[in-house]
Amino acid sequence: MRCMSETKDRSTPHASPVPGPISKQGRRRWPLAARAAAAAAALLAAPAAAGPGDPTACDRLAAHPSDPDRVAPGVAQRDIDLPAAIAACEAAVRADPSNPRLNYQLGRVLAYAGRGRESRPFRDAAVAGNYPQALFVVGYITLFGLNDEPQDRCRAADLLRRSALAGRQAGRIAFVHWALEGRFAGCGTPLDRAEMAGFLAAARAGSEGDFFQGLLIDRLEADLARADAPGATGVRDQSAQ
Repeated sequence: MRCMSETKDRSTPHASPVPGPISKQGRRRWPLAARAAAAAAALLAAPAAAGPGDPTACDRLAAHPSDPDRVAPGVAQRDIDLPAAIAACEAAVRADPSNPRLNYQLGRVLAYAGRGRESRPFRDAAVAGNYPQALFVVGYITLFGLNDEPQDRCRAADLLRRSALAGRQAGRIAFVHWALEGRFAGCGTPLDRAEMAGFLAAARAGSEGDFFQGLLIDRLEADLARADAPGATGVRDQSAQ
């Protein structure tokens, strides 16, 4: 999540000059073509609404460095200008209230500002939009009851699994890790050996050779292979059922 300066091209090549204020009588004499040129110039000067994937000021100030779906360079927590980021993201969400990326980023900066309770509706909106980064982050803070999020291990299990299914690297690893610790036992969230093995295989492919991720994946694969011990963690081989 970073700042980039915005520039605005103030020139309007080939546009006709726009006259200043005139009387009603003068307005009637003003040629129709000149009025059309003035309207066109005004439209060109107006800022265009950002599309779903277009970077906004919110993206430039509040994108998370680890968010695979960010549309601007990420900004580390320590580098965020919180007042500017909050104002930019509030404006962005007002303009595009159903955008899960912008809702996630507004929730992020409000949480960093110690306004966790205020951030919850925006985090929830991002989760409702199945935004992978939000699924992982909200799953994590829900598991441990952080940042004014009520602790609920079963909701956390669902969110973390959904983040893994959506391809979030941290979700692939974290879901398997906490499932093997037994944190999700009895929740009703599928704890299927084949599915989790697939998460780890995908995580290895997505690790880009990172040494420490590789070590963790090695350990989790070994633990998963032993997970069918009676009463171990509730992990099941559903293909055998």
